Amino acid sequence: MDIAERPYALLAELTYRCPLHCPYCSNPVRAAESVELDSEEWKQVIREAGTLGVLQVGFSGGEPLQRKDLEMLVQVARETGLYTNLITSGMGLTERRAEQLAATGLDNIQLSFQAADGELADRIAGVRNAHDQKLRVAKLVQRSGVALSLNVVLHRFNIDRLRQIIDLAEQLGATRLELANTQYYGWANRNRPILMPTRIQVEAAVRVARAERKRLMGRIEILYVLPDYFTNRPKPCMNGWGRRYLTVNPAGFVLPCPTAWEIPGLRFDRVRERSLAWIWKMSESFNRFRGTEWMPDRCRSCPQKEIDFGGCRCQAALLTGDPSNADPVCEFSPHHRLVREAADRRADRPAIDSLIFRQNP
Repeated sequence: MDIAERPYALLAELTYRCPLHCPYCSNPVRAAESVELDSEEWKQVIREAGTLGVLQVGFSGGEPLQRKDLEMLVQVARETGLYTNLITSGMGLTERRAEQLAATGLDNIQLSFQAADGELADRIAGVRNAHDQKLRVAKLVQRSGVALSLNVVLHRFNIDRLRQIIDLAEQLGATRLELANTQYYGWANRNRPILMPTRIQVEAAVRVARAERKRLMGRIEILYVLPDYFTNRPKPCMNGWGRRYLTVNPAGFVLPCPTAWEIPGLRFDRVRERSLAWIWKMSESFNRFRGTEWMPDRCRSCPQKEIDFGGCRCQAALLTGDPSNADPVCEFSPHHRLVREAADRRADRPAIDSLIFRQNP
């Protein structure tokens, strides 16, 4: 298979179960099916991914530590020759499990934090003492020898404390810090009016991120991407639909991106009925927005079409009702006003308590 046609990475969403209640969670508000793939099914998925050309796998959720077979699945991935990354809240990671994961050859642990301040972090997570547990987990990871990276989802309640967040990453010895502005899908979409930062907040955060990236160059890789709602051009979502990434959700449905459930009427295939290779090459869902032929006329004539690939299909579906429309982030989209209005809308003195917190299955 040509390298340009093969997937680069697999996101293995092992479970939607999670001990936290973050109001910005991108997991579906209504899960498609509650029956999770078992260990043997996940092993087969991982091996098929390696045969298909995947180079790395991210174990995610929900909270992947809820799965007792996590260590075994990491080991299978390593035996398949894949780079392995555990994307976790850290809740449930004991010293023993950290040592076991290190012994399997786990390459990286991406630990999420809600804020640098414990009280604020716990309020956002909806769980008492969660922040202190995460600090302990960071030390466990460091002792285990597995590389540590941090992830913090930014929104109106914590974006003003960006410098403190970066200081925390430095103190914990992280090699990478991903500052992920909230993507408004799942639970986050329900909370969008409250979570959306102001334009002044976003502009200030950009200045801090740039300065800190320069200061910490060679020590910590800082990834900061402007939130979609405050730009005029869409991002190449997933490097283009069905081009480099695939997600397998807990029930075994294979998705071109983790939030593709947001698109009504699109049928997804499962690894219980079809091979991963067939789904990647032949399925309706992966081919629906591949390439440029699906684009409306104005997008097909745009010189950016092979750069942004039309932007985000889930965002187009959520905001316009039609996933074939241009991503409303684009300044040339007839629906661009929806993005501008959402970014300029203000909630007066929003309170964390007014958020809709994630309800766990």
